[in-house]
Amino acid sequence: MRFDIVTLFPDCFNSVLNSGLLGKALAKQIAEVHLVNPRDFATDKHRKVDDEPYGGGVGMLMKPEPIFTAVESLPILPRREVILMSPQGQTINQPLLKELVTNYDQLVVICGHYEGVDERVLHLVTREVSLGDFILTGGEIPAMALINGVVRLIPGTVAKTESLTAESFEEGLLDYPQYTRPANFRGLKVPDVLLSGNHAAIARWRYEQQIQKTRDRRPDLLEKWKQGAGGAGEAGGAGRK
Repeated sequence: MRFDIVTLFPDCFNSVLNSGLLGKALAKQIAEVHLVNPRDFATDKHRKVDDEPYGGGVGMLMKPEPIFTAVESLPILPRREVILMSPQGQTINQPLLKELVTNYDQLVVICGHYEGVDERVLHLVTREVSLGDFILTGGEIPAMALINGVVRLIPGTVAKTESLTAESFEEGLLDYPQYTRPANFRGLKVPDVLLSGNHAAIARWRYEQQIQKTRDRRPDLLEKWKQGAGGAGEAGGAGRK
């Protein structure tokens, strides 16, 4: 998959793109990320990319011309989505990440800054995406989260593919508690069932823990889960297969 990130601050991506699984995936060319600075496409001598909003208001807006020209300079793959990172957009969640990795070969991601972008930039955009209901200084951090979430779903990034299907949100529930050695750390003990070797009992315990954790921490998710196929499993006491 190809990512084209339109950002005024390309340097802030360097550490993220060269670290961990994401860095390994890019090194193996499982995905590629290209950083494009709209300032390089400004035509005035000061390379100006922002201006005051018409009608007055606080702050500055990113001008449309550099963004349009930056996006128009990019290659166009057949399955392309142009995304504006915006607090007004669709919130990033696991179904969205799956949709993007399944349906698109190219994601063009526009990172807003200052007080946002000129409304006419939306004529370029096919989707607005948000990290959540809060405001940041720019779209770079949300863009990093989007790249990370999508790339880890591309085959070859995560060595054990089963780990992608046994984690929070994949079944509509939060993940179960997990432990590693030592079995007793400062009096904090691993639950006996996990040491029992009884795989059926372990599966039941994990399933029950998922439901309990979701009930305690994300009751909104639990209600959605109950309305779907999972609710029948809780009512009937069925264990997770």
